[in-house]
Amino acid sequence: MTLIRPGSGVAAASGPERRPGAGRAVAVLVLVALGASIPLLGPSVALHDTGEAAAPGVRGVGLLRTVLFAALCVPLGELFVHRLARAVPGAPQATPRTWAPYAAGTGFVAALGLASVVATGNLVPGGVAEIDVGGLYASREGKLALIEVNAFLAAGLCTLSRRPAAQVWPLAAVLVAEALRAHPAPEDTALVGSGLTLVHLACASLWTGGLVYALRTLRHWRSAAGAALLGLYARVAAVLLAVITATGVWSSLRRMPSHTILEQLTTTAYGRALLAKVLLVAAVAALALWARIRLGRAADPLTACSPARAEVVALGTVVALSGLLTALPLPIRW
Repeated sequence: MTLIRPGSGVAAASGPERRPGAGRAVAVLVLVALGASIPLLGPSVALHDTGEAAAPGVRGVGLLRTVLFAALCVPLGELFVHRLARAVPGAPQATPRTWAPYAAGTGFVAALGLASVVATGNLVPGGVAEIDVGGLYASREGKLALIEVNAFLAAGLCTLSRRPAAQVWPLAAVLVAEALRAHPAPEDTALVGSGLTLVHLACASLWTGGLVYALRTLRHWRSAAGAALLGLYARVAAVLLAVITATGVWSSLRRMPSHTILEQLTTTAYGRALLAKVLLVAAVAALALWARIRLGRAADPLTACSPARAEVVALGTVVALSGLLTALPLPIRW
């Protein structure tokens, strides 16, 4: 006896069956294009009627920084969820295919592009001859750029080794380098600012990358263990959100004093981008709460994926806005 699935005859009669993977690939490409448009088109919108001047190559730097942040989120999220999965009773051994090698390669290219900008005096190089590689060793910013390039290269090699978890150390080096780069040494209490940025960026990477891999694992397992993993991630993500909010507010008050912050949120490019990021994070928190409620009430954990997928899209936009923020001129302290 031959068993035929009910939908097979209909598909054969109406033509070739559509592959669900193709639709997802198109959706991902569209989302990537929309995410890239934020650092590319955002500077002109944010700087409109502010009287501020953008640095040369602000669009390219914002895009490269966005790619670098995304390349951090993916592997850190995978390592984070792998650790959470150990605490899930009866969790299957099979896990989704890792994206860490691709993320490391992408991060390496982005870090290399940012290093080339630093090597030309923070200008967009017009050719290879304008890039002074040796000059990177002569400045603090250049040394940090080289650390990021080498760290992504080391992380990529770790992903291909027998101990892929070792990539956490070069990824941590990227986090530290980014935190130090964002707060130059002459800045008042620079170590405090670097510490806030380090914690903020690390928690944001775990939250964003962890959600992506948790949803991939849930779809891969399709069992009660997947629901337990997503619930465990939700509890930790609530703590991450609290830390992200606290460090973000503290860092904002260091950039913009409390008596000027309301005005600068609408009159400066940095403030406008920051306001958009805050509103998006609030939307992400609402989507996260919706997904957790559906997860607790639904018999099938996959029904919670719809708001969680929307949460991923919103988090991707937050990452793009974060990349844009690093390229915009800092607000004036009054």
